Amino acid sequence: MKSPEATLENLSVRDVGGILPSTGTRELTCDVLAATLAEKINRLQGPILVLGASGFIGANLLRMVLGSRDDAYGVATRLPAWRLEGLRREHVRVTDLLVDSNLDHLLDAVKPRTIFDCVAYGAYSFETDSQLIYRTNFTFATRVLERLRSRKIAAYIHAGSSSEYGDNAAGPLEHDFTAPNSHYAVSKVAAANLIHFYGKKCGLPCANLRLYSVYGPMEDSSRLIPMLVRRGVERRYPDFVNPLTARDFVFVDDACEAFLDTALALNSSLFGESFNIGSGKKTTVSEVAQVARELFTIEEEPGFSMEGRHWDLTDWFADIERAKKTIGWQPRTAFRPGLIKTIEWYSGLEDKARYHRSSKKFGLDTKHSVSAIVACYRDNQAIPIMYERLKSTFLKLNVDYEIIFVNDCSPDDSEDVIRSLSMDDRNVRGISHSRNFGSQSAFRSGMMVASKNSCVLLDGDLQDPPELIEKFVALWRDGFDVVYGKRVKREAPLLMQFAYKAFYRLFDAFSYVPIPRDAGDFSLLDRRVVEAILQFPERDLFLRGIRAYAGFKQIGVDYVRPERQFGVTTNSLAKNLSWAKKGILSFSYVPLTVLSVSGTLLFCLTLLLMALQIVLRLLFPAIAPRGVTTLLLSILFFGSINLLAISLAGEYIAKIFEEVKRRPHFIRRSIIRDGEVRPAALSDNVGGDL
Repeated sequence: MKSPEATLENLSVRDVGGILPSTGTRELTCDVLAATLAEKINRLQGPILVLGASGFIGANLLRMVLGSRDDAYGVATRLPAWRLEGLRREHVRVTDLLVDSNLDHLLDAVKPRTIFDCVAYGAYSFETDSQLIYRTNFTFATRVLERLRSRKIAAYIHAGSSSEYGDNAAGPLEHDFTAPNSHYAVSKVAAANLIHFYGKKCGLPCANLRLYSVYGPMEDSSRLIPMLVRRGVERRYPDFVNPLTARDFVFVDDACEAFLDTALALNSSLFGESFNIGSGKKTTVSEVAQVARELFTIEEEPGFSMEGRHWDLTDWFADIERAKKTIGWQPRTAFRPGLIKTIEWYSGLEDKARYHRSSKKFGLDTKHSVSAIVACYRDNQAIPIMYERLKSTFLKLNVDYEIIFVNDCSPDDSEDVIRSLSMDDRNVRGISHSRNFGSQSAFRSGMMVASKNSCVLLDGDLQDPPELIEKFVALWRDGFDVVYGKRVKREAPLLMQFAYKAFYRLFDAFSYVPIPRDAGDFSLLDRRVVEAILQFPERDLFLRGIRAYAGFKQIGVDYVRPERQFGVTTNSLAKNLSWAKKGILSFSYVPLTVLSVSGTLLFCLTLLLMALQIVLRLLFPAIAPRGVTTLLLSILFFGSINLLAISLAGEYIAKIFEEVKRRPHFIRRSIIRDGEVRPAALSDNVGGDL
């Protein structure tokens, strides 16, 4: 029996069923093909821009073009991007294309004549965010095409999908009806129709390629062919779906050549058209398993127990006659030799484990996504630092996230700072209030629009260290619903340290619910807790008390609270006392109980003193108290008690008065997103989506 390594060596030179010629002839054929591709690439009008260049098809296309010319540029959302490693940095533009201003800056900087758009989301079964599917596949295409109308371009070629046909996938012609069966399919059909409009009605040189099952080097490691190769070199099968499920496999180099051919063939009669890009042959999963058995000499029987996707079909293949006749394209690589090329690429990888880990399937953790809500007041200098530290923390955690800065009518330029950050990062959003409503209302305002599975509340002055979120998330993953920061020490004057500790202990002693000591607002709240807290109707919020009242499974994380990094604190002694009063009156009846007990005791004492006075007058008249001093002291004492009782009762009545007015918790003045500040609508002030 041959070893897997020996098999791989032979794969590159064997004559596979008459499909590949002998080694010498094949090398000559490869040279001719390379020359043909180079000639096509050099005929393209430049500069050339590849959108979505960090993806599977985009990366292969960019590398193919850069092999022959130097005026090509690829766009990636972030670096590092493993598919683009080894390319010169000047050929890779890093920007978030879903932010309008970034797209404008990119087009102004590159001034492309040929654009290959490979941006997509939703093609994988684990990409399920329907809003992001439409925003990426349709809304983004709308923004690109509208901007290209005013620019002189030679060609815009869009990476569509055979999924556009949906249930009508058995060799459909380009003008046959579509029957989309997923959000992804609907979004791609919409983009194809949009391209048809811009091509036919606006005269824009554009076209849509309906790509079938593209495979080859650098494909996502979770897909069928990479899994087949990975298991095949071990002489094993991956688990397969139904053996009758069909695909139309097209090798990635052929798909990339289709982009070149379409761009070169575009004329006014083809503007806005779609073309099927596939092999024209149906290949079942059972046939894939058979080819793998022959190439890898696998002896075990394949298993077909894997659950299929709801859009899988038994007849899914292309009719490519129109592409052949109109743009002069046809596939050069059959499935078997394409698979061999993929095996050769895989066998040459130095770090195969890294390739396996690179899958989007193991990408951002969307289950443990986090909305960071930052209450800002006089924090314009701290906001950029807070953003960088939050971003660094979330990237380290590899979780889906958003950062919501709530500008509580800060008198500085906090709004402009937030707007600038949102221009470069679509994960950043902002809210500006019409006046200063306080941090508690700011947190509530942010929680009402948060879209992730948890919320982290932070003050914008950097006294809540974002790095602690890593521990918060770890404990959240372990099953805790609330993780709060516990201030074991403050970088503050000793008197203030003592005062804060005394307050929390007094608050805990007085409150009718257990209150964690030394715990502020800095905390992570599971989505269920957030929804529970938002049901609390009171206007005079004290979130750390409400958080304790809500219950759920809670735990604290010790940390040292630093001093404010910029400026001076906005908390005065009067504000701190007011804050303490708010907490105690919101979660304690002890002051009223003390008054009741004091009144009862004083009444009893009064009766006792009255009886004592009578006895003394009757039995010991000489020593009985006389004069106005005793009377005045008694009046002052009881008068003070009455005033204290009235004031305490008044505090509770004032809270009742505040609640029954039912004024809004806050009023939003503006919403900040994608570098734009727009006036807040009525729906934005009742918790509408930003």
